[in-house]
Amino acid sequence: TKLILLDSLLQEVKMLKVSSAGRRRTNSFTLFENQEPSFPSLRTEVPFTQDTIFPNTPAPTPASSFIPNSFLESHVIEHELLQVVESTLLQPTLPAPDSIKDKHRIDNLKKICEDFLLTDSQLKEIEKRMVTEINWGLGAATNLTSNIKSYITYVSQLPTGREHGQFLALDLGGTNFRAILIEIEAGSSSIKMKAAKHAVSEDLMQGPGENLFNFMADRLRDFMIDHELLGRRYKLGFTFSFPTVQHSLSSADLANWTKGYICAGVEGEDVGKLLEKSISRHADMDIEVCAILNDTTGCLLACAFKRPDCAMGVIIGTGTNASYVEDISNVELYEGKPGRNRQVVINTEWGALGNTGNLDFVRTKYDLTVDAESKNPRKQVYEKLISGMYLGELTRQILLEAVQKKILFDGNEEKKKILSEKDIFLTRHISDIESDEVGEYEYVIQVLEELNLQEGATEMDYQALRYICECVSTRAAVLAAAGVAALLNKMARKRVTVGMDGSLYKFHPHFHNRMVAKIASLVDSSIQFQMVLSEDGSGRGAGLAAAVSSNSR
Repeated sequence: TKLILLDSLLQEVKMLKVSSAGRRRTNSFTLFENQEPSFPSLRTEVPFTQDTIFPNTPAPTPASSFIPNSFLESHVIEHELLQVVESTLLQPTLPAPDSIKDKHRIDNLKKICEDFLLTDSQLKEIEKRMVTEINWGLGAATNLTSNIKSYITYVSQLPTGREHGQFLALDLGGTNFRAILIEIEAGSSSIKMKAAKHAVSEDLMQGPGENLFNFMADRLRDFMIDHELLGRRYKLGFTFSFPTVQHSLSSADLANWTKGYICAGVEGEDVGKLLEKSISRHADMDIEVCAILNDTTGCLLACAFKRPDCAMGVIIGTGTNASYVEDISNVELYEGKPGRNRQVVINTEWGALGNTGNLDFVRTKYDLTVDAESKNPRKQVYEKLISGMYLGELTRQILLEAVQKKILFDGNEEKKKILSEKDIFLTRHISDIESDEVGEYEYVIQVLEELNLQEGATEMDYQALRYICECVSTRAAVLAAAGVAALLNKMARKRVTVGMDGSLYKFHPHFHNRMVAKIASLVDSSIQFQMVLSEDGSGRGAGLAAAVSSNSR
């Protein structure tokens, strides 16, 4: 079965392509909520190290001295297949030269991209530094100076699947706000959800905080009127995806605004109380704000509702973050009496790893430029190596140098001018380009046409462009894999499901595969893991947090 698993994954990797009838920027399989991709994933029940290819056997005796050749051959083939799978998934495809000139271009292409190809020893070092920073964040004496703050969420109980009832949720994390109703039927594993989305205007994002919270309360009341919900008491979960310092599940002080918000009178205040104050303006609304969480914790909760062994939620989209379940004895800043489960979900905010230079050994000159030109230089360094907000601009920096060195487009001046425009090349372009099968160029051509770069482009240009995209996205995937492996090894649970969400993870055609393959080589061999899509944790997760809070009382 191990051999079949590897062979099947290899065949699926070879067959990955974009369905002409499906969405762009995705491959031929479909990911449904809380389901794995339709192809087998590499998991650690398959041995991945050299020393496990030939298991230890007893000393030869008349009964055990014979080992069939078929057994030995299958394990050799398994090892060879693993090498093929890893090389297929994790080694970007170099262009094939047709001339001496092409060979020179390819040599230069390899040179400008070589620092993006990370070794296992580098990734294991990142793992160590990740765990060290997380532990510092958990410590009372070291939290202040740690890059990773390891915020305590006070979510001490995960969904069991036995939750039931109607619960409200609010979701604020960017330029949109949602009011949500989730309904859980007793004995059912399905969640019915109704939602209303509203744009958050710039005036609200930059005006008094009271106006913002009154706006949310007013829109929530409109939602309740539309769905005939007034007249009874509701528990509400609030996804508030900004940095907070929590004192309990329902009490969280805003540390600082991000994402363009600068509302006065909110930083340092309890956002739960501010919301309840705004709701109290309406006498016909009977609502208790019982849970405040961020979207990553919501992702974990939404997955755990259907998969009890889920102990980690990871988002890889515009930004990146992870939450995981920690033993309460390791959480020195925990306030109040611990729950009976002696565990709590930690919101790592792992994107800040490297802020003080401990990731400089894997950063390239292109990374340094992207960081220097960003809105928050020297902050969120790990995030800038991985997430969708930055990968497109990072790729543009490389493409521009490739044109300047005549690796791309024969050094065409007009194309150089186009690629000199900041943020013109987007992360979705990377996903599009890598959606083509190797040797096919349908989506590459579409991207080049969109950017006015197609005229005069050659097949060698197409191949070089894809190689650069693969170098950037593969490095992002293996860096994310190192983070997941670090948490899996830290938790040391024998079996863990990882709930995944985020636009980059969902829509890049190979991100999942690459992460799984690399995690398998980094995680302890005793740990079995699987990664499943857990969509809309910010909605379902907030409602489930309210449900767990209600049913645990």
